[in-house]
Amino acid sequence: MKALSLSPDPISIPGDLKANAAGSTSVAFTSPLALNVTLEKEVAGFWVKVPCVEELGSCHYRDLCQILDTLTPPGQDCPEPLHTYGIPCHCPFKAGDYSLPDSDFYLPDADLPYWLTNGNYKVVGVLGSAGQELGCLKLTLSLHSA
Repeated sequence: MKALSLSPDPISIPGDLKANAAGSTSVAFTSPLALNVTLEKEVAGFWVKVPCVEELGSCHYRDLCQILDTLTPPGQDCPEPLHTYGIPCHCPFKAGDYSLPDSDFYLPDADLPYWLTNGNYKVVGVLGSAGQELGCLKLTLSLHSA
């Protein structure tokens, strides 16, 4: 990732989200594409690792490509605004540059577990394939759930 911006802060669920991003990859991303997520929540001034419960939290996902296929079945166009800006939502992802200008999204009400609602979070995601690290993303964010 070269740039990522999300607003408002905190992110409201449900609510509107404005996002923009820019990134590039020098290699193609193909299945199986593993993703290791470490999620920490601030509790009483300390950062506590959130365990993996029902595929949420600090989890290892064996193949992100399969997850993407369940979100948007193969053969369907990618949802907007990804489709408009030529950003793929299925593997393989070709090597190259990707850019999402300011775009508006609506985050629907989600039945989040109590431990994953209001608060400050640190997230680290490590993407890999065939035992090789392909990328890493670290971010902090705040959530507010109605």
